[in-house]
Amino acid sequence: MTDGRLLKGERRRRALLEAALRVVERDGVAGVTHRSVAAEAGLPASSAAYYFGSVDELLTAALVWAADQFSGLLRAAAAAPDPVAALAAALAAELAEERRPFVAAEYELYLLAARRPALRPVARRCVDDLAALARACTGDPAAVTAFRAGVDGLLLQALVTGATPGAGDIEAVLRRLLPAAAP
Repeated sequence: MTDGRLLKGERRRRALLEAALRVVERDGVAGVTHRSVAAEAGLPASSAAYYFGSVDELLTAALVWAADQFSGLLRAAAAAPDPVAALAAALAAELAEERRPFVAAEYELYLLAARRPALRPVARRCVDDLAALARACTGDPAAVTAFRAGVDGLLLQALVTGATPGAGDIEAVLRRLLPAAAP
């Protein structure tokens, strides 16, 4: 396969993954079919089945892709001079109007892991990556657990209530959860 065809294939695969997240956001996981995702991506109906042999494979790949995005966000925050402030700013950006549907779709896929064991390793990676950032700020296991729960709680409550907390509000909560991470 030539490099050009490989790049085209990767672009199509990514377009299908992004489309799958849009379908999840709009119609829920139950709305994800090869046909609905291909239509959302503007690709032929057979495209989704070509890249993903089953809907479960497509959902798993979508969660992996979303988890990779979240891991990148966490790595960038961890590398910042003030990881907590950087994470707060990133989470506030995730809850902004244009990103909110994507976050809602990510959480729907994340929660699907409770019913589909094949998704659990990917969901667990999100939990572990968040814990790693917290452990870089504190050696207290209870604080790490509280931090993980707090981040999930902030995001889920914002999604459910429609609230859009600012970076300062999020940072205040995160610093309460990780007192050793004061600036």
